[in-house]
Amino acid sequence: MGSMSSPEIEPEADSTGPQALPVVAPQLRALRRRASLTLEAAARTAGLSPAHLSRLETGQRQPSLPMLLALARIYGTTVSELLGETVADRDAVVRAADMEPTTAGGWTYWQAGAPGRGMQALRVHVPYGAQGDIVRVHPGEEWLHVLEGRLRLQLGDTTHRLAPGDSAHFDSLTPHRIAAQDQGGVELLFVHTLLQSPTATLCLGPTPGETP
Repeated sequence: MGSMSSPEIEPEADSTGPQALPVVAPQLRALRRRASLTLEAAARTAGLSPAHLSRLETGQRQPSLPMLLALARIYGTTVSELLGETVADRDAVVRAADMEPTTAGGWTYWQAGAPGRGMQALRVHVPYGAQGDIVRVHPGEEWLHVLEGRLRLQLGDTTHRLAPGDSAHFDSLTPHRIAAQDQGGVELLFVHTLLQSPTATLCLGPTPGETP
């Protein structure tokens, strides 16, 4: 399961890849200076090496969500500000009538949060037998909560069976696959770290070249 207690060892995406967010680096540096912290002091408090934090500030590395949370606390700000979001331009409430369904690989999902955030929230319907054999491995974290039906969640070599009301929170680098256990499918609330896990890399349908 994912842990947020050791940000130093969290995996990061290379800043040269398609997941890079250039705005993160200058924001990290500017907010550290606004907090009147030296690179060494901020790194020590966050549990990072100064060289590691320097790479984050220069865009050579992308921070994981636990790192962003730790730095936000140290700098007295929010993850949204670290990501350069203009919160005033975003509606905090997403109405059910505005949630348009999208289907991919047999799954149906609805955006349950504002786009462009550091985390993305979805409501997901997983039909029985859809994409149950696809195993995913990608940077980030995932959290899910079962609303209806029963879910079969495989994390590494362990299989978990979740009933309505059960939740799971795990590191997405753990090989994982999700399948409905009952013929009627399963309804989920699903949150992932968009910073490192674009929707296309999630288990919301096959990626190009994959077959169920």
